[in-house]
Amino acid sequence: MIKKMTLAMGALALASSFGVAAQQMDPALKAMLDSSFEAKGIAKKDRIYPDEVQALCSDQAYFNSPEGQKKAIALQEAQLKAIKPPSDGKYLGDWKAGEKVAQSGRGMTWRDSLDKPNGGSCYNCHQVTKEEISYGTIGPSLLGYGKLRGNSKEIIEYTWNRINNSKAYNLCSNMPRFAHFNILTEQQIKDVMALLLDPNSPVNQ
Repeated sequence: MIKKMTLAMGALALASSFGVAAQQMDPALKAMLDSSFEAKGIAKKDRIYPDEVQALCSDQAYFNSPEGQKKAIALQEAQLKAIKPPSDGKYLGDWKAGEKVAQSGRGMTWRDSLDKPNGGSCYNCHQVTKEEISYGTIGPSLLGYGKLRGNSKEIIEYTWNRINNSKAYNLCSNMPRFAHFNILTEQQIKDVMALLLDPNSPVNQ
């Protein structure tokens, strides 16, 4: 079993490294992956196959080629175009609720259920408040986010888009596509928006 899983993971890594999307995979490779993983709970098999964006970013040699760069621009533009504004036109929610979303790392595993909200795990990659003593540094510090940038229409829309789908601005960003993959709800994104932009939020103190 361990050997089979090792081979499957190696095959998956190979597929990603060559920018191979599921629909383009060799049938034998896809059959091996299908037989090595199983859907369980909310964790479905489609997660083991890279989409176009993931496949392109996994193949850096092709990504950096003229053809790859042309494709990257097209994919990035498509990611931005697909982002929807808030359904009621209101971008900011409750920063206190947003802090809970930022602190929570819950969700998206086979043990989780759809009837409970996912978290944003923001602290895994960012410093968000001065009070938090444990945080990741993959992403930039968000201290003073709104205080430094203000709350112009452009900043509000940019922040909304960035949280919804960061790959709309940086195709190979490590930031999750929170709306694209339905990780966070519209209301949760509004609440995180408030955490970043509300002057009363601890982010801006």
